[in-house]
Amino acid sequence: MSTLAQNLSPKNMDTTPQSPAQPKDWKDLYLAALLENNQEKIPTLISEAECAIIERARALFTMSGDNIQEEESLDDALYALRALRNCLAVRGRYPEAA
Repeated sequence: MSTLAQNLSPKNMDTTPQSPAQPKDWKDLYLAALLENNQEKIPTLISEAECAIIERARALFTMSGDNIQEEESLDDALYALRALRNCLAVRGRYPEAA
């Protein structure tokens, strides 16, 4: 199983409820972008998820300890979001190919 798939499994997801004032976890934003059905909302959700991922990567950079697994998950998530963005761009240019 890929690292990304492992991190998306329910046992690895943070299910702690968040207060409205607390920023959303990058995983929640990432999944929202991947699972959104409304194509008009997806670019905004991708941008929000990318910002949260970058913020988390910066936070991990300043932390001590071994954060390799999460860093790899962040890289995988960014890659998947960029692939999704590229697919949407191609689909917009070539609707008959989709």
